[in-house]
Amino acid sequence: MKKYVDVIVPLPVAGQFTYSVPESLAEKVQWGSRVIVPFGAKRYYTGIVIQTDSTPSANYEIKEVTEVLDNHPILLKHQYEFWKWMAGYYLCTTGDVYNAAIPSGLKLESETRVEGNPEFEASGPLPEKEQKVLDLLANKSLNISQLEKTAQTRNLMPVIRSLLEKDAIRIKEELKLNYKPRTETRVRLTEKMRNERNIHLQLDMLKRATRQREVLLKYLELSEWEEGCEPKEVSREKLAEAAGASSGILNELTAKGILETYEHETGRLDLEAKETSPVNALSPIQQAAFDSILRSFGQKDVCLLHGVTSSGKTEIYIHLIQKALQAGKQVLYLLPEIALTAQITERLRRVFGSRLGVYHSKFPDAERVEIWQKQLSDTPYEVILGVRSSIFLPFKRLGLVIIDEEHETSYKQQDPAPRYHARNAGIMLASMFAAKTLLGTATPSIETYYNAEQGKYGLAELTERHRQIRLPHIELVDIKELARKKRMTAQFSPFLLQKIKEALDNKEQVILFQNRRGFAPMIECRTCGWVPKCKNCDVSLTYHKRLNQLTCHYCGYTYQVPEACPACGGTELTNRGFGTEKIEDDIRLLFPDARVARMDLDTTRTRTAYEKIIADFEDGKTDILIGTQMVSKGLDFDKVSVVGILNADSMLNYPDFRSYERAFQLMAQVAGRAGRRDKQGLVVLQTKSPDLPLIRQVLDNNYRQMYEDQLAERHLFRYPPFYRLIYVYLKHRKEDVLEQAASQTAVYLRNGLKERVLGPDKPPVARIQTLFIRKIVIKIEQQASMSKVKKYLTEVQQAITADERFRTVNFYYDADPM
Repeated sequence: MKKYVDVIVPLPVAGQFTYSVPESLAEKVQWGSRVIVPFGAKRYYTGIVIQTDSTPSANYEIKEVTEVLDNHPILLKHQYEFWKWMAGYYLCTTGDVYNAAIPSGLKLESETRVEGNPEFEASGPLPEKEQKVLDLLANKSLNISQLEKTAQTRNLMPVIRSLLEKDAIRIKEELKLNYKPRTETRVRLTEKMRNERNIHLQLDMLKRATRQREVLLKYLELSEWEEGCEPKEVSREKLAEAAGASSGILNELTAKGILETYEHETGRLDLEAKETSPVNALSPIQQAAFDSILRSFGQKDVCLLHGVTSSGKTEIYIHLIQKALQAGKQVLYLLPEIALTAQITERLRRVFGSRLGVYHSKFPDAERVEIWQKQLSDTPYEVILGVRSSIFLPFKRLGLVIIDEEHETSYKQQDPAPRYHARNAGIMLASMFAAKTLLGTATPSIETYYNAEQGKYGLAELTERHRQIRLPHIELVDIKELARKKRMTAQFSPFLLQKIKEALDNKEQVILFQNRRGFAPMIECRTCGWVPKCKNCDVSLTYHKRLNQLTCHYCGYTYQVPEACPACGGTELTNRGFGTEKIEDDIRLLFPDARVARMDLDTTRTRTAYEKIIADFEDGKTDILIGTQMVSKGLDFDKVSVVGILNADSMLNYPDFRSYERAFQLMAQVAGRAGRRDKQGLVVLQTKSPDLPLIRQVLDNNYRQMYEDQLAERHLFRYPPFYRLIYVYLKHRKEDVLEQAASQTAVYLRNGLKERVLGPDKPPVARIQTLFIRKIVIKIEQQASMSKVKKYLTEVQQAITADERFRTVNFYYDADPM
């Protein structure tokens, strides 16, 4: 009887697809295993089997599974339930979730290649470009990008299309394997040499070949060879190094049949057992918070730990992890930024050793594949430390999820789908295991604190810093008045410069915070006001001095800095505003002897860059660290005595209902980096709006007042936590088509959702990567049925995309946007 399976593919397509299984593969295929399936006209993808006894519909042709890739499932059943929840909650497809969840190395995909048709005969001379392509394809096949690179020509598609029409070339699909296991060449005695008598004979025969004899003796020593016992593994590299031998000598021993080489899969993970130290005892205040969390977990599944900066929350996390491991459970510890993992990894590794695994996007894909495979094995990591993508890893006995700095916007995935929030998804994942979730922060998100206040979550508080360290003193500086009196030096007030100098004289460290990278947000012509704009997006280009170019931070478009204004020919082009790169330049001029480092997206593009900047600052090799919000996220440095917030106003002037909340969180977190051990730190807060209530709340570290003010405002204007938000986005290359589609969508939505619908409107950036954008806001009461709302949204989307005019409109949702 023919066997059929249902498969999901890593594409933004709804539903699952039925395939038949050839008899030769019927025994191999199982739930959760990967299969290669044809999809579309000529493409192949890695699907995952989610039903093994499917009944096919008779109204379409059933294609056949090409290959089964796994002997064991790579997806667990509860993981798939989590994927389905995520697709439903965040209004995307399970294919979107699959594509985001599984490391690329586990997804074989077909690669379009072009090859010449050997039977083609031209009826006349071909155009130069077509002939060049045919010559390049003589006796070989190339993919499109290789062809363009070899031909040194961009956009060969018209040429390829013309050659296809003439039947001069053919298109074929090849499967591309992204993951290859890491192997090591090892050495052992050949079968005939594995007895003592033959070894002694061979050593006698090698008396004249002294170097070969030395290498053989060195092998016997390293492998601790003894007849009848299993020798130790010896790598070829280690043997050559220990014996001081060249590869030629090893080759001669191999040719004589004395030694043989073989490949051994070593993996990329560091699995060696490590020495561990016991956990530190908690202080009385930490112990009280720890006990409060345990009491809360007795009644509720989620608890908020609200502790001031430097109160020792990480030590409490370590004790909770220890307790979970003693109960035979696994732990997921989430951080908002890769930058934090370097510091916290060392602390956790000291206690948990090789039981700890680290997972984030800066790791090579092959390493992520091996972590995924280890989590499916019988000896998985018991503690996983990682950023938001870690929630997709396979867990078998999850008992605790810790979400540190839970307020951070980095937990929200923006593009592409699924546009999930790792905090909310982590709470759901824990609930599927009947596990507990701890949310930790000094500045809770308003929604989380509201849930704790309403009794939905438990609440534990740490109101004092560890070891009685005082909170930093915050000094307010009115830079508007100083600028008017011309007393500012670049972006620095005289008071801040004085305090930086004092810190450097005392061998202390300084952090300067500006939440904008680059040299200047924009350049402007003084004569006519011309500002260079991105040709693909509705934004001005940011000036990067080191590269001497203007860059779009949305699409990556670059533009060389003009010598004269292209609009009026004027030569007075001036910088407007300042970013971290400009601050770095100015600081180097003002303090030439100071060792300065910058931490922003431009300087931390690799995994090791983060670690080096943080390690150098921690070891005292850097005096002044300049950074964007990366420097605010829970980093712990002993010698920081001064923190400068250079322009508080830039965080407030943003068209978003969360801007005041975020500004408070950022300033409070940055301030928390000062004064960590034996003295009170100083924070210099520069602002042009010293009378704003929010500035006063930051000075007093008065989270409660900020919370109450924002809560009253949000209740009045129907925002979270009282309402849930869904943004509907529409994108298209033609603005007129987009306007019509957005208007029609809003009409349909208002028919069912009435006054809950706002828009359509242009977002702050209304064109990105040549696509125009419109946004519709939907505000839903907390008590409303979200399943009915989402069902109606799907119906509206289907109605819009069924219209011939709007078939090419890109339509997507952002549930619980940040």
